[in-house]
Amino acid sequence: MAAQTKKRVLSGMRPSGKLHLGHLHGVLDNWKRLQDEYECFFFVADWHALTTNYERPYEIPENIEEMVIDWLAVGIDPEKAVLFVQSDIKEHAELHLLLSMITPVSWLERNPTYKEQQQQLKERDLATYGFLGYPVLQAADIIMYKANKVPVGVDQLPHVELTREITRRFNYLYNPVFPIPEAMLTEVPKMPGIDGRKMSKSYGNSIFLSDSPDAVRKKIASYVTDVERPRRSDPGDPENRCVAFNLHKLYMPDERLAEIVKECKAGRLGCVACKRELAEAVVEFLIPVWQKRARLASEPETVRQVLEDGAKRAKQEAVKTMDEVRSVLWTRHAKSD
Repeated sequence: MAAQTKKRVLSGMRPSGKLHLGHLHGVLDNWKRLQDEYECFFFVADWHALTTNYERPYEIPENIEEMVIDWLAVGIDPEKAVLFVQSDIKEHAELHLLLSMITPVSWLERNPTYKEQQQQLKERDLATYGFLGYPVLQAADIIMYKANKVPVGVDQLPHVELTREITRRFNYLYNPVFPIPEAMLTEVPKMPGIDGRKMSKSYGNSIFLSDSPDAVRKKIASYVTDVERPRRSDPGDPENRCVAFNLHKLYMPDERLAEIVKECKAGRLGCVACKRELAEAVVEFLIPVWQKRARLASEPETVRQVLEDGAKRAKQEAVKTMDEVRSVLWTRHAKSD
């Protein structure tokens, strides 16, 4: 077998609902770039979804299909990356169990998102073993494929550092089986929702990849603009006071963007007309995504085959890894330097 030539990247996404523009520009655009440069493993984190959605597990299978359709529709290529569902690879559960035996509880309790999510999701009972220990499962996901890089935003850096600590501890206690994964810091463009808060399904402020053209137009028409500009003739400040301007920066050509800023500041371009132009730019951008999405939705066997093929490829790597893990765990020998 040929030696691994490309470095490996591992990234996953929870099937917790419909994907929106925040997911597209915050995660999937980056995945599209990475799949051309690295050996990528992109997985559906369905077990992770259970940590906060264990009371409604029946929602997850449908969410999986819809999410993978979105992945494929925006350009994630199963010929370039391995796409699979976490729970199809039972080795993840075994490695999670073994890592949990060596992970101090104090490491998990200091995880910054542990208390943050408990406060943000007060309507759910998150005082569970699974929620406390999900970073251990996350570590198992990453090192199962001996990933070198893990793409994350700044807020997720502590998660990768905890994986690195768990990996170092395993290598120290037994043998250096795993490379120490590195965070690949990705710049996530600001993607506010209609009301100015972070775009999120739970806030009801999202533009979904599955929305119709009319729904997109209606939502963009509702975007918060410069509240200090009550009349069209008043000078605006789009860079500092207009929430919708964050979308302009993503969907407008630089030359037109500069004109919009100039016209807005001069009081010559009204917010209604500006958002109408923005809506058409977003719709035009999404047309090929919608076309491919409609085709995939009519061919569910295509999505299933992609995930089955991906699971086979992921399984091969996971079996090799766990054979090595069991060897160093259960065999008495001197640790190598």
